[in-house]
Amino acid sequence: MPLIAPSVLTADFLRLGEACKMLNDSEADWFHLDVMDGRFVPNISFGMSIIKQIRTATKKFCDVHLMILEPEKYAEEFAAAGADQLTVHIEACPHLHRNVQQIKSLGMKAGVALNPHTPVFLLKDILHELDTVLLMSVNPGFGAQKFIPHTLEKIKELRGMIDERKLDVRIEIDGGVTLQNAKSIVDAGADVLVAGNTVFASANPIQTIQQLKQL
Repeated sequence: MPLIAPSVLTADFLRLGEACKMLNDSEADWFHLDVMDGRFVPNISFGMSIIKQIRTATKKFCDVHLMILEPEKYAEEFAAAGADQLTVHIEACPHLHRNVQQIKSLGMKAGVALNPHTPVFLLKDILHELDTVLLMSVNPGFGAQKFIPHTLEKIKELRGMIDERKLDVRIEIDGGVTLQNAKSIVDAGADVLVAGNTVFASANPIQTIQQLKQL
């Protein structure tokens, strides 16, 4: 049974409190919080102040995905804002091991994200240090994109790497997850499904989350 992590970025921010209540009342496991800086990706989202407010509205796991350059400059602030897990991009971190150690030293779980073009074998020497690997199944920066089918092969390869070494590392998939393709994603070896538009554009978001959860 996968963990479901609805992406709050696709919620109606004029009704953010209602969106948080809906997720609290649903079977969602995590709140997925996307932070974009307009430099690493061509969009700007929200930062620590919004995360701090969301943290006051939920006891569920807050999964913060940093699509930013130089994440080490802000890790302490995200920890103080209430992040349970901080995920940084391998492409943005020339000293990735140092980034992961910093995140863990601040009491958060550590995740590393890979863009669609980045091969999973690059994680070989850091995989044992991680709690989660997030595979982008769309190009980061915008919602409502179509799932890139090759991601399924990357999930299978990563699952093999994790299982062969008997590691406790979750595989998280972000981008284009729908009710139609979610089963194939889970069957390939994914543990966590990030769902934005699929949940928040649904006529019945709570039911949609339940359907994803029951895969």
